[in-house]
Amino acid sequence: MSPARKTSRNANAYRCRECGWTTAKWVGRCGECQQWGTIEEVGGQSVARTAPARSVETPARPIGEVDASLAQFAGTGIEEFDRVLGGGLVPGAVILMAGEPGVGKSTLLLDVAATFARGSSGKGHDVLYVTGEESSAQVKLRADRIGAVADTLYLASETDLGTALAQIDAVAPSLLIVDSVQTLASAEIEGSAGGVTQVREVSASITAEAKKRNMTTLLVGHVTKEGTIAGPRLLEHLVDVVCQFEGDKNSRIRMLRAVKNRFGPTDEVGCFDLVEDGIAGVSDPSGLFVSRTAHPVAGTCLTVTMEGRRPLLAEVQALLDESATAQPRRATAGLDSARTAMLLAVLQRRAGFNVGKLDCYLSTVGGVRLTEPAADLATVMALASAAEDRPLPRKLAVFGEVGLAGEVRAVPGIRQRIAEVARLGFTHVMVPASPAGVEGTPEGVTVKEVASVVEAVDTLFPGRS
Repeated sequence: MSPARKTSRNANAYRCRECGWTTAKWVGRCGECQQWGTIEEVGGQSVARTAPARSVETPARPIGEVDASLAQFAGTGIEEFDRVLGGGLVPGAVILMAGEPGVGKSTLLLDVAATFARGSSGKGHDVLYVTGEESSAQVKLRADRIGAVADTLYLASETDLGTALAQIDAVAPSLLIVDSVQTLASAEIEGSAGGVTQVREVSASITAEAKKRNMTTLLVGHVTKEGTIAGPRLLEHLVDVVCQFEGDKNSRIRMLRAVKNRFGPTDEVGCFDLVEDGIAGVSDPSGLFVSRTAHPVAGTCLTVTMEGRRPLLAEVQALLDESATAQPRRATAGLDSARTAMLLAVLQRRAGFNVGKLDCYLSTVGGVRLTEPAADLATVMALASAAEDRPLPRKLAVFGEVGLAGEVRAVPGIRQRIAEVARLGFTHVMVPASPAGVEGTPEGVTVKEVASVVEAVDTLFPGRS
């Protein structure tokens, strides 16, 4: 046997059951999805077993003759939800929503189901809500509490995939909600509900049904302790939209983000407020992340962060105190601890603040998490204000990235951030210096450009010791 013949026989003899990646030899970890223990032997040389169909039900057509009106957005009536999806629900689309337990996924989707069933113009839609985690009576109890009752909203408590598909045949809904995909199981497939094989079969069957009926489908997905979506990676590939519903359990604020969207942008963020009688969209969430004090307080600084394409006002608070131990304490909430340590070093080395031996506590207001570098300058100014024990001006907002050399770097969306500051009534903004300057400054807003941390500190704290 020739070497070429031997190589052909052994090529791609192992496959990952999670993502389908193939390799010529067995390995413990998949090279594509990085999962352990998912490589299985599929034999040697692969042979095609599927023959061409004798006839085609829907022949291929020139793209110019395809009717695009069949895939137009349909608004749900919940503005923040539609914003994230790109305009609303697309017929035939399959949307996966994942989030931690108790974050409010079921509450949000039940509200979406009832609002869509009523219809914005008085013309309702048939909506089927399939729950495998609760009974129909339990869902009805929550629907009464949040006011999510509609005549064309149907409930079914099912854990068998075949029965759920029969329910779809009986109702023929425009919108299907499955809560959750890990609770359904097929009697024809081995394995328990939530397993890799079952989740693959359930998602593939429901997706095929959604495409055939032109039925919008919302799937609820569980997450692992690492925060990733549970089940095979194939689940994320099958669906059209993947949304993450996030929020701190100690805060009422919830954020909805699209990490994959075939019909719209993936940089939009929806903000919701989880209240006692349900969940409500927050069209202007900037005020939720700012403290309300009667007098200026040292160690606080306002900044503007970009959540997707939406500018949000946020507040950074800093507290410095003498350390009672040899190792000063560093505690952060809502900010990256490693980046905070870097900014402390820059403040001490470049600006001359002796903060290395002090306990440092940094936090954001309202549970918002600031991850973008644009919050660096506000963090440094909050630390400097705490070190000087001098409050910053009340009508001041600060943003910019800080480098290790103490320079202040430009950040994207400067004009949008300044416009948001002006809309909320602020009169002074400190931004990174630009050779071309800042164009289109709103009336009544004074913009101060700084090139370094030293320049920013000298501007805000003149005559400091």
